[in-house]
Amino acid sequence: MPVAAEIQKNIAVPDGVKVDYDTKTGILTITGPLGTLSRKFMRPNFKFEYKNNKISFTCKFPRRKDNSLLGTWEGHVKNMVLGVTTGFEYKMKIVYSHFPIKTHVKDNELIIENFLGEKQPRKAKMVGETKVKVSGDQIVINSIDIEAAGQSMANIERATRIKNYDLRVFQDGIYLVEHPKNY
Repeated sequence: MPVAAEIQKNIAVPDGVKVDYDTKTGILTITGPLGTLSRKFMRPNFKFEYKNNKISFTCKFPRRKDNSLLGTWEGHVKNMVLGVTTGFEYKMKIVYSHFPIKTHVKDNELIIENFLGEKQPRKAKMVGETKVKVSGDQIVINSIDIEAAGQSMANIERATRIKNYDLRVFQDGIYLVEHPKNY
């Protein structure tokens, strides 16, 4: 089986998005209308190039792990470009049948009160610059960083995890109902 001498991944960058790459530190900074995201992309045999609104990652004589890493980096950069142009939004729903759940945002946490009649409130930490909005039984999570938004959503689901009860009877909790549309 022949070995590829070079592999390249290309990502299109829309107008209005500024790309900056520091070759010494390996930090890629993407700035768009919604904000700025930075991430480190550095590997000795990888080459980064930005020309004509196109980001290119190139690797000479790639091994299997190099090929996998290029695909991962391609996904990260696409998410960064989408984040600074359109952002990401998760929608969650508050579900209860036994005790009414009260939620509100305080500082960088979502406070969940009266979950299963508990006296102590449960707390879910928001990661990064994630913004949370509670209206009725809906929770909307917005961020330009998909990883921060996804982790914040997971923290909310984890905070309402039920232990020592029959899950067929106690289905109370806060659940994801809608993923980002542009993802």
